[in-house]
Amino acid sequence: MMINVRLSGVIPPLVTPVDAQGKFDAAAMRALLKRQIAAGVNGVLVLGSTGEFSQMDVAMRKDILEQVVAEVGGRVPVLAGVGTPSTRETIALARHAKSVGVAAALVVNPYYTPLSETHLLAHYREIADGVDMPLFLYNYPGMTGQDVGPALVREVALTCPNFVGIKDSVEAMSHTQQILLDVKPERPDFMVFSGFDDHLLPNLILGGDGAIPGTANFAPEVTCGLYQAFLRRDYPSMFAAHRQIAALMAIYRVDTPVYGPIKEAIRMTGVSIPRDVLAPARELDTKGRERVAAILKAALPDFAAGLALSASHV
Repeated sequence: MMINVRLSGVIPPLVTPVDAQGKFDAAAMRALLKRQIAAGVNGVLVLGSTGEFSQMDVAMRKDILEQVVAEVGGRVPVLAGVGTPSTRETIALARHAKSVGVAAALVVNPYYTPLSETHLLAHYREIADGVDMPLFLYNYPGMTGQDVGPALVREVALTCPNFVGIKDSVEAMSHTQQILLDVKPERPDFMVFSGFDDHLLPNLILGGDGAIPGTANFAPEVTCGLYQAFLRRDYPSMFAAHRQIAALMAIYRVDTPVYGPIKEAIRMTGVSIPRDVLAPARELDTKGRERVAAILKAALPDFAAGLALSASHV
């Protein structure tokens, strides 16, 4: 199979706007995509963890992906989360993603039942054999309960050519660093993205490819600004943006899960989307909204001044 996808930079894991009945709000997603693309994102991820995929049935996942790909219309690459605890169902969702034209599919390791590395490697190989498209590993041990270690990542990268990269959502940057050291020398085309927002800069410094950061939903100008500053070696702007991202990370401590706080931050920074989230999560309460406002005020001078973010923010 010829792999022709090459991604780098900032790829926001988009929230999924829904109404009070849990139905997808296409108009709100259109407004969110407009903001993201205007800010200069390098792609978008649909149906990732921030997109509440785990609360959706298969039909809803397919419908949302089809609508988003059509709305984006090729303006930026679209990535799709297709992971499930079932190998068979993951392959089916990946095949659907390919049929609608996504650039690559993200495969989170099966959750609920821990697997030995032998079983996990077999899972990835069966998916790689079952769908002819670019695939990303998605490592998020905080959600799945199981880490995909650097040695296993290397094995998948070297034996499954259509696994073209990884989103590594881990607390310790040393984990991602080891993947870079173990995999890049033997497979330079293997793309390594960080999942945690404040790992964007160290990822780039270490020779990685970028980040898939949740805060880019509501502050894409900051994350994209950091990436552009890195490319032009504008160190003052780069460091300033990194400090802003570090301050914005407080959003993840407002509520669990983080869907409500991120949707509220999107609303507060100028994109009108519903506050609603999919059950069993619940809408953010008034106290939570106040905390979100305080975080934005502390991290974003334009927000503190009562202004919407602009593309020249960083």
